[in-house]
Amino acid sequence: MKSNFFLIAFILISSFCYAQEYEIGGKVTEAQTGLPLPGATVSVKNGTLQTIADLDGNFKISGVPSGATLVFSYVGFSNYEFKVTKNETISIGLSPDAESLEEVVVIGYGSQTKREVTGAVGIVSSKNLEQLRPIKIEQALQGTVSGVNVTTQSGRPGGNLDVRIRGIATNGENRPTFIVDGNIIKDIGLLNPNDIESLTVLKDAQAAIYGTIGANGVILITTKTGKKNSKTRISYNTYIGSQETSRKLPLLNATEYALLLNESYANAGNALPFPNVAGLGKGTDWQDEVFDTGVPIVSHDLSASGGSDKVTYTISGSHLDQGGIIGGYKSNFLRNTARLNLNADLTEKLRAKANVMYLYTSSRTFNENALGSVLFNAINTPSIFKPYDQNGNYTVLPSGDVNTPGSNIGFEIINPLEQIANTFNTYNLKRLSGSFALEYDVIKDLTVTGRIGFETSNSEGKTFNKLVYYGEGKVFNNPRSSVDQNAINDNSYTFDLFATYKKTLAEDHNFAVTAGTTVFKEYGNGLNATGFDVPNNSWEFADISLTTGYVDRKAAGSYAYDERRLSHFGRLQYDYKGRYLLSAMIRRDMSTKFGPSNRVAYFPSFTAGWVISDESFFGESKFINFLKLRGSYGSLGNDQIKSNAYISLLGGEATYIFNGQLVNGNAIGLLANPDVKWEEAKKFDVGLDFRLFNDKVEIATDYFIDTRKDLLIVDVPISAITGIAAPGGSSPVVNAGSVRNKGFEFAINYKEQLSDNFSFNVNYNVTTLKNEVIEVNNGTGFIEGGLFGTSTITSRMQVGHEMGYFFGYKTNGIFQNQAEVDAHPSQSALGAEAKPGDLRFVDVNGDNKIDTSDRTDIGSPIPDVTMGLNINLNYKGFDFTAYAFASIGNDMVRAYERTQNDVNRSNYMLGRWTGEGTSNSVPRVTTAATANNIFSDYFVEDASYLRIQNVQLGYTLNPSFTEKAGITKVRIYTGVNNLYTFTKYKGYDPGASNGNPIGGGVDNGFYPIPRTYMFGVNVNF
Repeated sequence: MKSNFFLIAFILISSFCYAQEYEIGGKVTEAQTGLPLPGATVSVKNGTLQTIADLDGNFKISGVPSGATLVFSYVGFSNYEFKVTKNETISIGLSPDAESLEEVVVIGYGSQTKREVTGAVGIVSSKNLEQLRPIKIEQALQGTVSGVNVTTQSGRPGGNLDVRIRGIATNGENRPTFIVDGNIIKDIGLLNPNDIESLTVLKDAQAAIYGTIGANGVILITTKTGKKNSKTRISYNTYIGSQETSRKLPLLNATEYALLLNESYANAGNALPFPNVAGLGKGTDWQDEVFDTGVPIVSHDLSASGGSDKVTYTISGSHLDQGGIIGGYKSNFLRNTARLNLNADLTEKLRAKANVMYLYTSSRTFNENALGSVLFNAINTPSIFKPYDQNGNYTVLPSGDVNTPGSNIGFEIINPLEQIANTFNTYNLKRLSGSFALEYDVIKDLTVTGRIGFETSNSEGKTFNKLVYYGEGKVFNNPRSSVDQNAINDNSYTFDLFATYKKTLAEDHNFAVTAGTTVFKEYGNGLNATGFDVPNNSWEFADISLTTGYVDRKAAGSYAYDERRLSHFGRLQYDYKGRYLLSAMIRRDMSTKFGPSNRVAYFPSFTAGWVISDESFFGESKFINFLKLRGSYGSLGNDQIKSNAYISLLGGEATYIFNGQLVNGNAIGLLANPDVKWEEAKKFDVGLDFRLFNDKVEIATDYFIDTRKDLLIVDVPISAITGIAAPGGSSPVVNAGSVRNKGFEFAINYKEQLSDNFSFNVNYNVTTLKNEVIEVNNGTGFIEGGLFGTSTITSRMQVGHEMGYFFGYKTNGIFQNQAEVDAHPSQSALGAEAKPGDLRFVDVNGDNKIDTSDRTDIGSPIPDVTMGLNINLNYKGFDFTAYAFASIGNDMVRAYERTQNDVNRSNYMLGRWTGEGTSNSVPRVTTAATANNIFSDYFVEDASYLRIQNVQLGYTLNPSFTEKAGITKVRIYTGVNNLYTFTKYKGYDPGASNGNPIGGGVDNGFYPIPRTYMFGVNVNF
């Protein structure tokens, strides 16, 4: 009986244990695309039971104990854990792990795992691009990579952006080099963001492998390719949006304007222009007149990709149509792209790669960010004037009629609506680019790569200048119609041939040697011409072939260029047990931009790393999982200057006398400097990489010093007797300056999966920057640029200051009474004696008078600190992302306010000085002579800002539901781009710049970045 009892108990216990073992089946896919992940590993955590997903991502694993945790893993993707409680079929989506130590990072002519990288590198993944939905790729770099700052030249559709890596280092071209799949591309802003797999930013001496094109940093762009052994995947992404201006300036309405103008005239002892303001009301809001709302933007993107065990392919096409928030169809941007990528294993040793992209763009623009531009006129036109007269025609604005109140507004300001209506232009661009490569494994560890890259573009532009009359004396009056047309052809090609040899000795010593050569050529030509007297004064007839008029001067021009560069490079990489890392590079460049004596230059660099966490003394730390110290130092070059600066060409114009007759001809243009040579950048960087709390926290810190010497400076002051004052003449280019940028970068990323249904990721980065000019040897000690009003220079490059700092008068409040005026040094040298209510200028040099010698440093457009914060939340099928960027310490010149007596004003003028103690910041208003309008820090504002760049909420339908229809993924989302900007700056965009290193940050009315409300769908088949 006893034995039967134990037998029954044993059977019951065995049955119970057996009942607690489950079978789990399902599919493992890529969460972002819905593609299966063949070969994904499914294993029991802390156990030995595991299986592998098949070609379609399907898996089945039996005998899993109740309560056990299954771990789903795939190289390059974050692990996913699932707790087993029953028999079930599940669908698991793995997300790419951009922070994985085994992630492959492109470094130029090769790649490394993230663990092995010894340089300062930033990465933007396709997931970031999907979340941000940028129109132009450069926008995705803002706030996502430390040390990178992106500014807008204009918020108009297709407007240019400027990318700066670790500050402004030269008075010339600061744009980094963009390389797409090994091919140098001048403008990446026109690429389709959906074609991009990743962007890798090389910020330090690691870019020295690119020599003369690496000084400003290098951005390597990898496009998407198909995956081997995968079925064809069709992906369709689309969104529609509604755009509006992100900001309006608080201007005076008609009544406020009239009252302020009355006070201004009364303070000068003049009669009131508006004896009766009753009935004026609010008047015209000119900003409402020029800004449109509900402006559409539409994007479509279709792609197909897949592959066998030998061939992979990707084909894609996209369409973007963006309207402008000003001017309707007069300001729009159209972009169509097509791309084909093919990779094939021709033999076991030979592989072929091909990537071809086609681009077509069409755009229209109008005058912006200048005196007399559309927004400038909308800001300054008094609200007392109506857009149209009683006959329905555009109102003609006056230029200074004593019988018309509010008429003294100057000769630049015209009716902005009529200005838009009379603006006619179009620009079309066609571009074909790509690369073809062969890789051959000569022996086991030696691979030779040959690659040809090309880019060819053709553009046509046309501008119709209508015969028009805007009012007496207006500078935009055009007494004769004309049409300007141009056609430009630009070409470039790159040939790379390099070999890489990798070898491991004694199991612990790992070597990789790369050596090769690069040939680069860019050439092209352009033609421009003007025709006069357009038939019917109409855009429909605006073509040179139809014009009927002539002029007594040359109305056509052309140019051609041909530049080449021959380079040789080598790199040695070594590591011992993956613990001690070393890389040494050298590049020899020869460029046709320099004369025979300086045509060749050498650029060496070194990087090193130490994985401290692999040392035996470090032990097993539960807090720090990975710790690496790295450093780099090297020399890089910059040759982005005018062609043929070392010789003199007949690029100027002159008038000669032959047989007693004046004859137009050519003369020397740019004066030669046979000793001109490369700009050279010395880059130093030291950094630490951490991983904490089971790799949940990743930290990267860097301290850098970038010293640029032998700056290529143009327009050096020399005697006009040399002929430089003649049309087309210019002084020689000389190496005469040095600039230093130094700063600190800190980036932290925290990711956590709190449950099977909820995970989040937070990324924060901050960069500090100190810019200083340390040498300017051009004869004057400074270089000038930028304009305030019509003639006042705003900016300088000068030793001891930041590049492009603002140079003007410093103020110290406002004179409150006559006693303060009498006690202060005379300001009469500035144009008028001061009176109570006027700005008090600082006697900087202490000579007891205020004059031009007291001008000083009154601000800088370069930020002291930039920051980015990115948040991503995932709950079940929902996902939420938010991106923000902050810039602190950058200043901007408020130059959009015309200084004429009767122009409209911003409402801060309501807080002006009207008597002792009423204001110490805004001066009195008067039409009398005053120094209040000269360039001073009164017009320089702190333009620090925090911008919510993107907020997006999405939902992915359950795959088990959509797969029944053959759809692997359906995601719908809504979001807002450029949601809100927090700033004290009074203008439209505190983050805008005209792109000039000397003269940037002068705001004449930047076209604001639109706020865009979006709704989109992603579908994968």
